[in-house]
Amino acid sequence: MVRRMSADLRHSPLPRASVAFPDAIVAAMPPFPRGCVWLVGAGPGDLGLLTLQAAWALAQADIIFFDALVNEEVLRLTRADAELRFVGKRAGRPSPKQSEITDLLVSAARAGERVVRLKGGDPYVFGRGAEEAQALVAAGIPFRAASGVTAGVGGLAAAGIPVTHRDINQAVTFITAHDAAGGLSERLDWAALAAGSPVLVVYMGFRLMREIASRLLGAGRSSEEAAAIVCHATTARQKVIRTTLGRLAAGADAEGAEAPALIVVGEVVALAPVLSPFLFAEPAA
Repeated sequence: MVRRMSADLRHSPLPRASVAFPDAIVAAMPPFPRGCVWLVGAGPGDLGLLTLQAAWALAQADIIFFDALVNEEVLRLTRADAELRFVGKRAGRPSPKQSEITDLLVSAARAGERVVRLKGGDPYVFGRGAEEAQALVAAGIPFRAASGVTAGVGGLAAAGIPVTHRDINQAVTFITAHDAAGGLSERLDWAALAAGSPVLVVYMGFRLMREIASRLLGAGRSSEEAAAIVCHATTARQKVIRTTLGRLAAGADAEGAEAPALIVVGEVVALAPVLSPFLFAEPAA
């Protein structure tokens, strides 16, 4: 079963699994010297979507600073003597400041540790990884970014929603609903988004989804346009709610939905009933 981080796990020892890598994989992996930081993407939740580089980094690291949306099964791939430090940010709950997290990364690297900063999805897709990379460069700390599968691709695929289809869209736009202060960003050009991108994928938009839908309607999108809410993508708790942009703006169809959630707007959503039944079908006898 795929589970997200629980409060108990943050303070309890984890049973670890020793990962044996084939020689060909070991030879292909970049070095991970002491005093270095890897910014690692853990993917959207499904352990099978973890990259080889991410698994390699976790097996080598002396200390791992991880986020709230990291699947706990990923942490079982770390060394038994590696230190696990929870630094997750969750809305409405006490959490470390970004500057504090960066200071921890710098301090651990300067102490000669092999450091992993582990994030859900991809560190450079709405994950503050670029900010941390800039701080590491300023501090003279060598680093590597190990990409992960972002939820806007892997999570939607698990819901039966492809982000592109050549008969439907030739563009897709990823949007973060929050600005640095936690509100809906005023830097977003809703008219341009509504007119220019046939498929919109909104990260971290659960709390603001009615306002987001209303902005898109006001910018000219149709109230009948297909939309979906995908909660806990790729995990055992995954829930997919198909609706329309108008109903989303009215607050309809959201019963049972909860964060973390993606919101997708566009006609690719209509493919979900066709593609979803085959995602986990048993093989034919």
